[in-house]
Amino acid sequence: MSALASIRISDNQIEIVNQLLLPHTTEWLKIDTIDQAHNAIKTMKIRGAPAIGSLAGLTFAQHIARALTADPTPDFLSSPEALKGHVTPLLDHLFTARPTAVNLGAATRLLARTLQAGIDAGKDTRAIGADLVAAGKSVAEEDVGRNKAMGRLGGEWLSEFAKKAGGSGEGLNVLTVCNTGSLATSGYGTALGLITYLHETGKLGRAYYTQTAPYHQGSRLTALELKTLQIPSTMIVDTMVGSLFQHFPIHGVAVGADRIARNGDTANKIGTYNSAVLAARHGIPFIVVAPITTVDLDIESGASIPIEHRPPIEACIVRGALYPPSRDAQGNKEQAAVMITPEGLDGIYNPSFDVTPAELITAIVTEKGVAVKGIDGKFDLSPIV
Repeated sequence: MSALASIRISDNQIEIVNQLLLPHTTEWLKIDTIDQAHNAIKTMKIRGAPAIGSLAGLTFAQHIARALTADPTPDFLSSPEALKGHVTPLLDHLFTARPTAVNLGAATRLLARTLQAGIDAGKDTRAIGADLVAAGKSVAEEDVGRNKAMGRLGGEWLSEFAKKAGGSGEGLNVLTVCNTGSLATSGYGTALGLITYLHETGKLGRAYYTQTAPYHQGSRLTALELKTLQIPSTMIVDTMVGSLFQHFPIHGVAVGADRIARNGDTANKIGTYNSAVLAARHGIPFIVVAPITTVDLDIESGASIPIEHRPPIEACIVRGALYPPSRDAQGNKEQAAVMITPEGLDGIYNPSFDVTPAELITAIVTEKGVAVKGIDGKFDLSPIV
C-alpha cells in the first residue's frame, strides 16, 4: 500500500491534510496565503519539522509566483528594495509559527539569503522573484530522497550494531516516539523511515510506538501510517516504555528531531528524554534520525534550544471519534473534544518538546552518514552535515 501524504500540490494549489482530524477523517485544507500557512503550522494542522519547513517554502513560493503573473503588477515588485521590504516581514512572521523546529528557520533563512544574493548580484526584481520561487520549492523537493537515504543508513547501522552484539541483524524490534513518517515530512519519513527500510529489507521484527500525549501523534498518526504500510506494530502508552524494555527484546529506539545542537543534544517531542533514559538503563541503542537541516551548528548545546510551550488547555483535552462510532450526514465519523481534568486548574506544565542530552544518544543519522561518539565521549557532527 502507498504511504500517506501531508502535502499535495496541483496547478500551483497547495493542500494539506488536517492532521488534527486523523486517523478518523481525511480532510484536505487549501492553503492560499502565508497567513493560512502560519495558522496551520501554529495550530498543528500540519506538524513534523520537515513538513513545516516544506509548507513554509511552498507557500512563500506560491505567493511570489502569483505576484510575478499578476496584472497589475504589485507595488512590491517595483524594485529589489521594495521586494526586500515586502519579503522580510513575511519570513519573520512565518518563523514565529513554531520556533523550536529548526527546519522552519532553515527555510526562512534560505529564502532571505536567496533574496540578498540576488540583490548583491545586481539582478532585476523579476529575476530575484524567480530565484525565490525556485528556492521555496526546493525545500520540499529535496525531502523524500534524503529521507530514504537516512532510513537506509540508519537501518543498516542498527543491523550491524545488532550483529556486533551477537545477534543476526534481523528480526529487529524498534521503538519510536511521536510521528516521523510521511505525515511529518514530504515523504517516507525520518525515524519511521528507518523502520520502513528495515521492513522493506526483511530485517524488522516489530515496530513499537508510544501514544505520545498530549496530542497523541503516535496513536493517531504513526498508528495510521504503520497500518497503511502493513508494518507489524504495537502501540504502548507513554508510561509503558520501561515495562516494554523489561519484558521484550528491543533492539533500538529511533526518534526524529526538531533541532540538534552542535554537541549532539537533541530537542524532540516531549517524552523522548524519558525513553532515552530508560534505553540507557537497559543498554538499548538510542538513534536520532534527522536531515542535515535539523542540525544547528550555531548553538553549542541543548541549553540554547528554545522550547515551545503549548496552551495549557491542550493538556486537558483529548480529541477523537465517538465510541461506539456514529457518522454525520457526509458519512464521516463524528468526532469530539473531551476534557479529562477538572476545570480551572491553576498549574499546568505543557512543553511541546524536551531535550535529550548527547550522552544518552548512541548515534545521530542524517542523509550524509552516521555519527557516533569518539573516544572522548563526544559527537563530531561535521562529517554528516
